[in-house]
Formats: sequence, C-alpha cells, structure tokens
Amino acid sequence: MARSIRLAALLFGFIATLAPPLVAQEPALAGDLRSAATRGDRALVARLIGQKAPLDAKDGQGQTALLLAVASGHTDIARLLIDAGADINAVAANKDTPWMLAGARGHAAMLQHMIPRGPDFSLRNRFGGNALIPACERGHLEAVKVLLTTQIAIDHVNNLGWTCLLEIVVLSQGGPRDVEVTRLVLEAGANPNIADKDGVSPLAHARKRGFKEIARLIEAKGGR
Repeated sequence: MARSIRLAALLFGFIATLAPPLVAQEPALAGDLRSAATRGDRALVARLIGQKAPLDAKDGQGQTALLLAVASGHTDIARLLIDAGADINAVAANKDTPWMLAGARGHAAMLQHMIPRGPDFSLRNRFGGNALIPACERGHLEAVKVLLTTQIAIDHVNNLGWTCLLEIVVLSQGGPRDVEVTRLVLEAGANPNIADKDGVSPLAHARKRGFKEIARLIEAKGGR
C-alpha cells in the first residue's frame, strides 16, 4: 500500500512538471478602465471606479488608466481618476508618468489637480528631464505657470546637457509664447549662465538664432 502511494506521488510530481505554470490573470475591469480612459468615456470610467476596478493596473507598456487619459487629453477623466486615488507618479516602460506627461503635453488643469497628490520631483523622463523642461521647450505657457508654483528644480540639467532655459533657446521657435516662458523662468530664478555640454551659454544660443527679445531678457538677468 505504501509503495503504491509513493508511486502515485512520484507520478503526480512528474505530471506537474509537464503542466504549464498558472499565470495570474488581470481583472477584466482593469483593461476596461484603461480603454474607457483612452476613449474619454466618462460615464464608464465613473462606473468602473465604483466597481472597484484596479486604478493603477498597467498594460504591456506599463501605462495606467491615468497615464492614458493624460496622453489622450481627457482632463475630466484624469480628474475622476486622481480623485479616486490613481497614482500620479506611476512609471511606464518609457519612463513617462502622469505628472511628467501632463507637463510635456501642456495640460495645466491636470497639473493643478495633481499637485495636492504629491508629485515625485525626483523622477526623470527618458531624456533625464523633469516636467518643466519639455513644457518650456514647447511653449506651454499655462503649464509652466503651474509648474513654477511647485518645488520643481528650475535649473535641472537633462541627459542632453540642457536646462529648461537652454531648451527654449535651442529648440523653440522664439515666438511670443517662448519669450513669455523665458521671462517666467528667469523671474522664477533660473540661472542664465548654465551652459550646454559644449560651453555655449543660453545668451550665445539666443543671439545665434536671432532671438533678440529672449536675448534681452537673459542679459537683463546677468546672462553672459
């Protein structure tokens, strides 16, 4: 009898090694929530939140429902998710977070709604930057105003060797919005003399590109 039991146990163990491992399945509600957030279906998002859908469940790219709402520009959906407790600092595979992407996309109202939730200012995007750098580069004036009310590092240098001020003079078109963004960051205390990796200053870049008004603002703050 004992021998039969041992043989049965050995056989069971052998069969178990052939069986595929059990894989935990994501709750269907999580995928439904991400899909609804992407589409901007407010009613469905609200219903799924009420049904306790996992707010911070990620897709194959590490994107949460909130990140997808930010990417799609659905401010009302983002607010719903934030108020329900969605993580504004959840990091995707490409290093985006809802907070940093909202800055890069210029979603000022979303940023304002996220501030009480505690943005993680230590996180960096795939270029090694913070939310302020792409917001400045793209002339997102209202987003820059919101970001400058926080403890974000104005003089942070990204992997390219650029601060937010350098991104304006190197990558923007130097238009009226870019001039105003320059004024804002300089008045907020941006250092006008942090040069790029080649030692070229913001003022030198502005002059080279013919950005006369931006150059004037930089000079007025002691830029060389």
